[in-house]
Amino acid sequence: MGLELYLDLLSQPCRAIYIFAKKNRIPFEMRTVELLKGQHLGDAFAQVNPLKKVPALKDGDFILTESVAILLYLTRKYEVPDYWYPQDLQARARVDEYLAWQHTGLRRNCLRALWHKVMFPVFLGEPVPPQMLAATLSELDVTLQLLEDKFLQNKAFLAGAHISLADLVAITELMHPVGAGCQVFEGRPKLDAWRQRVEVAVGKDLFQEAHEVVLKAKDSPPADPMIKQKMMPGVLAMIQ
Repeated sequence: MGLELYLDLLSQPCRAIYIFAKKNRIPFEMRTVELLKGQHLGDAFAQVNPLKKVPALKDGDFILTESVAILLYLTRKYEVPDYWYPQDLQARARVDEYLAWQHTGLRRNCLRALWHKVMFPVFLGEPVPPQMLAATLSELDVTLQLLEDKFLQNKAFLAGAHISLADLVAITELMHPVGAGCQVFEGRPKLDAWRQRVEVAVGKDLFQEAHEVVLKAKDSPPADPMIKQKMMPGVLAMIQ
């Protein structure tokens, strides 16, 4: 059995891995795990990842979880261009710096924006108090400013002159609030120019394909009551 990737393109980490593998022509079998149907909570997927989270990688008998670990594994196993995860010590450190920050920085606030603005009221049927939504969007705005001022600065890409894993992880994350209808690039010409460079570097068709699901998140049907009951504790833990 070749490389298997367990993904749902609603998930940002899954989109980053999917784009990376497709862009670099890494052969893989995609095993779709539908989060909104609770498939990640089932016993079958728990045999792959006891944490019951996507993404997951299976390479023969070897199983790996956690998106950053998977991305780094793919850069080391396959012949991909050096710019994704540079050999130069300081350039690589810049990528590592962003990947270390993003979990509790951009990722947290982008995920909260999607769930508070769309998934709670539309999918779970749980209204979010206006003051909570306003606080979420305010925190997102602060994080976007940090992304510009600390990481992008006046560079073409987050780690320098070329696209890297940092840019891929960041852009797929920002598509969460975009899918929720947030105009995250409006009034931010520097960030918007960066977005356009990343899309070109990735390939616009591939970028659009990978984000089709999240851009339609607002059209999600209401959750089955049993699915809602099973998912709610995990969702709350993830976005609080």
